[in-house]
Amino acid sequence: MKFQGSDNYVATQDLMLAVNAAITLQRPLLVKGEPGTGKTMLAEEVSTALGMPLLQWHVKSTTKAQQGLYEYDAVSRLRDSQLADEESSTKVRDIRNYIVQGVLWQAFTADQPVALLIDEIDKADIEFPNDLLREIDRMEFYVYETRELVRAKHRPLVFITSNNEKELPDAFLRRCFFHYIKFPDADTMKQIVDVHFPGLKQELLGAAMKTFYDVRNLPGLKKKPSTSELLDWLKLLLAEDIPLEVLQNKDEKVSVPPLVGALLKNEQDVTLFEKLVFMQRHNR
Repeated sequence: MKFQGSDNYVATQDLMLAVNAAITLQRPLLVKGEPGTGKTMLAEEVSTALGMPLLQWHVKSTTKAQQGLYEYDAVSRLRDSQLADEESSTKVRDIRNYIVQGVLWQAFTADQPVALLIDEIDKADIEFPNDLLREIDRMEFYVYETRELVRAKHRPLVFITSNNEKELPDAFLRRCFFHYIKFPDADTMKQIVDVHFPGLKQELLGAAMKTFYDVRNLPGLKKKPSTSELLDWLKLLLAEDIPLEVLQNKDEKVSVPPLVGALLKNEQDVTLFEKLVFMQRHNR
């Protein structure tokens, strides 16, 4: 079982090696990179290419590790116990009726191997990854309410993404295979664009790419435009039928591109870019 890329996802050679290394080692693949570089999409495309169902756990700041295993709905059990009918009394006696399986439980008990995405793990509390160490390492956990041990029928292929908002514990990192998705170079970016916009005129693509990298390479940007933002911008350029001449600049100076709001996402960066254009025009 090896990942060799897909028609919908341009995977570099080192990224494919990382995926296959994680499969061989049977360890989670921890993927870092700038927002918008395709970390989440990687799990979706690998699962599709390998014919594996994908279970997704999107982590929030309030997410607790226990929620990925199971949750005991004590409130519903108390409410049902207060009802007088025989059906509710029968239900209350079996605590399993109030155990809600989390995504890890579902992955462990699936009848076939599945892919599991733990998305943006760095959003949660610092203790979140530590609380998952044993479960991810041993592929089992204990349900105290029912006194049963849940073991994985098949080891899932685990993808963990991080935007590097906070450092992850060393003990957690030791259990993962790590890969950093570098920002695509111009050649790789052209391949990515070709997947989403086949047949795009080379003149328009060349002018758009030059403008995009000019914006991205501006020093001092708070939020550099990413791959996903380039694709959004190209979609708008095509939808609005922006002429090629608007993107081309004969004097090679940077100019404010049309629909710049697709590339720059805060007022500080827009102001910084406009100042650069103003200074160039006045030869300062």
